[in-house]
Amino acid sequence: MDLVEVEGWTLDQRRAVSPQLRAILRSRIIRNDLRPMSRLSEPEIAKEYGVSRQPVREAFITLMNEGLVEVRPQRGTYVCKIDYNAVLNARFVREAVEADIARKLASEGHDHLIRDLRAQLTLQRDVSKDSPERFMELDERFHMTLAQGAGVAKSWGFLEGIKSQMDRVRFITFEEFPIAKLIDQHERIVDFIEQKAVSGAEDAMRAHLREILNSLPRVQDLYPDYFENSHGLSGEKKSQHQEERP
Repeated sequence: MDLVEVEGWTLDQRRAVSPQLRAILRSRIIRNDLRPMSRLSEPEIAKEYGVSRQPVREAFITLMNEGLVEVRPQRGTYVCKIDYNAVLNARFVREAVEADIARKLASEGHDHLIRDLRAQLTLQRDVSKDSPERFMELDERFHMTLAQGAGVAKSWGFLEGIKSQMDRVRFITFEEFPIAKLIDQHERIVDFIEQKAVSGAEDAMRAHLREILNSLPRVQDLYPDYFENSHGLSGEKKSQHQEERP
């Protein structure tokens, strides 16, 4: 059999296994299915997905390089805690890139893109209360569509590699994020792009991506054991964090 399905995750044996395992385990970590400090067993995962231990080992190495797992010699592999500083740094980089994307789109005008984005907004409002995972997928699609529309799709691939810690925060407690407000912010970004209001589009994107700064401290207070480096900020970074909060 070429397809193996385990708890909703499908592994295609006809394609390279290691990248698929990496994607599956990464998603499970981000969605908090595999919680911080959970031990990951190489032989157990290999058995679960019906593969040899080599692709599992390769997936672990890739996830380690992404800061999602920690390999402890003679002790095992564990899901990393969420790095508080990494969340702040990823948000900072993401704001810089996506604010420029919004500015570029508003300066050019994209009628077909606007229609697509408004259709996506409708989908977001339809699922936001019932399926947090589906909303997160649509949120990803929205931001990826903006990058593609601006002709910088590769920049989204770069952002995906650094924003995993941000996404983990969002999945830990979905209720802490004002979903209706996030959708309104999406709509505001689209409105400014359609109006070709360059500064407005940029400012709307920056405000949107700073929303996590309001939620992050409370999430960390609710789940202190899930985080590391939350009290290790320098005075300069603490000041920056406070200034960035709306």
